[in-house]
Amino acid sequence: MTPADLEHFDLRRLPAGFVDDPYPWYRRLREASPVHRMPDGTWFLTRYADCERVYKDPAVFSSDKKVEFLPKFGDSPLYAHHTTSLVFNDPPLHTRIRRLIMGALTPKAIADMQPGLVARVGELLDAIALRGTADIIEDFASAIPIEIIGNLLEVPHDERGPLRAWSLAILGALEPSLTEDQLAAGNRAVTEFEDYLRTLVARRRATPGDAERDVLTRLVQGEADGEKLSEPELLHNCIFLLNAGHETTTNLIGNSLVALCEWPDERARLLADPSLIRSAVEEFLRFESSNQLGNRRALEPTEVGGVRLPAGALVTLCIGAANRDPAQFPDPERLDVARTPNRHLAFGSGSHLCAGHALARLEGRVAIGMFLERFPDYRLADVPVRGGRARFRGFTSVRVVTNAP
Repeated sequence: MTPADLEHFDLRRLPAGFVDDPYPWYRRLREASPVHRMPDGTWFLTRYADCERVYKDPAVFSSDKKVEFLPKFGDSPLYAHHTTSLVFNDPPLHTRIRRLIMGALTPKAIADMQPGLVARVGELLDAIALRGTADIIEDFASAIPIEIIGNLLEVPHDERGPLRAWSLAILGALEPSLTEDQLAAGNRAVTEFEDYLRTLVARRRATPGDAERDVLTRLVQGEADGEKLSEPELLHNCIFLLNAGHETTTNLIGNSLVALCEWPDERARLLADPSLIRSAVEEFLRFESSNQLGNRRALEPTEVGGVRLPAGALVTLCIGAANRDPAQFPDPERLDVARTPNRHLAFGSGSHLCAGHALARLEGRVAIGMFLERFPDYRLADVPVRGGRARFRGFTSVRVVTNAP
């Protein structure tokens, strides 16, 4: 990795080996060029303090992606979706939708989900135990968030089959560089997802669910004294909820179980003291962040990390790099299941802190904890297969043997 390599670092043309292990690049950029201008004129941030500052200054750094996404997606279903969803908007749309969603994600509502989550995880583990081997992505991790988010929107179980494929195609389109096939698959997924949701919304309008638990009913009915969502806002934010809750939680579970194979002493430590599962999940989120990249646009000239940015500057916040910044985390390249404090940025920060962070944490604690309890000696059967993405870090396949001696 030469100075010239760093100078020409470009998310659109990733260097060899980056997807497998981006952390050496993050480390060198953080040391040599922490506010790094890429060849396309956008900026790449790798220090914790800089990323946190941008997250917490929405008056200067906008989450609205219309300017950024139009050249990338054109006038397409993907553009309509990603510029209407909660995560890529500023107030007032962001505020209205977040309030509706959070009303169904109260601490009591999340606690009430735990018995059903435990039961579902138990069913998945029973099926794995019968075989003695499993792909923990296909057979375990991906099934858990589909169950939870499907229940939140009360999607009938026999209609959940296409949800994962739609999610992967739509979120895959957020990668820095796209092929024509990826673009076509993402647009097709948005269109099919919208068609399905129109039917589901029509049913819910005719027969509303419990607005204290059913997010779709809350979104359909809107606030009692506020403005209701338009049809596109309703549909695209349902898609967002299903997607956001799926990919990142799948990655959390898969990344964690692989990391415990690579750090056997930490696995032994967690097995010896299961009460560490809460801090362990925070450490998995820090160490292998499911979402590695965030984006903002500067609304006015400003300064970040001593570098002047012009109005309109497009900024990529490297969550994966910030979460291994030694200025924030002692010995950051080491997995430590008891690490505290652990103020990672895996869920973002500020007004855009992930709305589902408490639910994702619960899913992680239950899934990882129960898997370890049931299969304490599991081992990798093959080299895990990476998903090939820079933004969403995870695996597409992790074969394990669960009846290892």
